[in-house]
Amino acid sequence: MPGAMELSAEEIRVLGCLVEKQMTTPDYYPMTQNALVNACNQSTNRDPVVDFGDGTVIQAMNDLRDHGMARAVHSPGQRAVKYRHVLDETLEVGRPELALLAVLMLRGEQTAGELRSRTSRYRDFASPAEVIAVLEGLATREPPLVARLERRPGEKEARWRQLLGGGPAAPTELDRLAAAEPTADAVAAEPVTGPVAGLRDEVAELRRRVDALEARLDRSL
Repeated sequence: MPGAMELSAEEIRVLGCLVEKQMTTPDYYPMTQNALVNACNQSTNRDPVVDFGDGTVIQAMNDLRDHGMARAVHSPGQRAVKYRHVLDETLEVGRPELALLAVLMLRGEQTAGELRSRTSRYRDFASPAEVIAVLEGLATREPPLVARLERRPGEKEARWRQLLGGGPAAPTELDRLAAAEPTADAVAAEPVTGPVAGLRDEVAELRRRVDALEARLDRSL
């Protein structure tokens, strides 16, 4: 099912670039191989900055085609093959969702405020609240396409990340809360002190005495 697969970092970068160029420079889209390589390797609006060769980009494109997320375009009278994404069709998302997914794919984890600013070339969001509403819609899909992360120390806003792939999944707030809950084994293993420790010792002594009495009764029967 779309979104359930784990795309490679190379596939995520290529896919993000295809969406970005379609939405920001439509006159140069679909993209040639050379333009796509340059887009992947550009030093602005990218995190991390990479240095992909032609082979890396073509392999990623072939994999995306196998996933049904991108296509090669052969135009009459043009020798160069061009490439386009079909992410909107595959995931059934609109322009607001595409804009946010593209920026998350190209720049990693970000706050709603950062996403609103960085998607201004793609699509204008009226407020951070509108950004959050779209993100929450993506997060509640099955499978989810984005996740809200726990706030970092000193930060006022939570960050968001895409879940299409590109690296190990970062823990969400629910993951962290679940990890913080002590298990039954952990509770049992904790040292007990004070009055509770005394009661435990008394119970153990009583059990020892009962066992001894039962053993003496068994021998006398």
